[in-house]
Amino acid sequence: MSDKQKILIVDDDENIAELISLYLTKECFETLIVHDGESALREFALFKPHLIILDLMLPGIDGYEVCREIRKTDNTPIIMLSAKGETFDKVLGLELGADDYMIKPFDSKELTARVKAVLRRFTNTPEKEAFAVSGESVSYPGLMINLENYSVIYNGEHILMPPKELELLYFLASSPNQVFTREQLLDNIWGYEYAGETRTVDVHIKRIREKIKDCDDWSIETVWGVGYKFETGAPISN
Repeated sequence: MSDKQKILIVDDDENIAELISLYLTKECFETLIVHDGESALREFALFKPHLIILDLMLPGIDGYEVCREIRKTDNTPIIMLSAKGETFDKVLGLELGADDYMIKPFDSKELTARVKAVLRRFTNTPEKEAFAVSGESVSYPGLMINLENYSVIYNGEHILMPPKELELLYFLASSPNQVFTREQLLDNIWGYEYAGETRTVDVHIKRIREKIKDCDDWSIETVWGVGYKFETGAPISN
């Protein structure tokens, strides 16, 4: 059985899909190409990829809907591709759960680098579902965040959370009551390529707040005109 990481490529442009597959195959990934949304959802369940490269403009079910359906039950990383470069489209993709967003035409080396970067961040595999407090972890009443196995437990339940959401939550929670600007959060969580796209931080904070609710002991606070902080009066536990 192959131990290569598997990439599902979803693009209705056969030439682009084949080019992506060629470059990723050279990097020792196993790839599978499909050209429409229905096939993407079907093959996602069968192929069980480690990452999905998803074009937005697809026949039938578009890329947004494919992402929405996958995110209902799974947090496999998704890199969206689109010829649309407007901020609205990027924000919508991120709100639906995409981990990255690239504009066509793109440099194949950059795409390969982003695939590797996203996969490095994503370590919440089925073999690591059990939560263990060790290494890089932090806990508060009702909340435990483990960066070592990318797990979050909230009020005794495992919370499905993509890598960037978890990293952002961990970063804030590991420095309680410290205010971070959006630019600082971008630099620490996303890196230089996201410089200037501060709306990205707001989108991810919104998604985190939808999954975990503030309590008497801690809260994710908006510092208007500045950024965010993880406010708490409870002792931090590592």
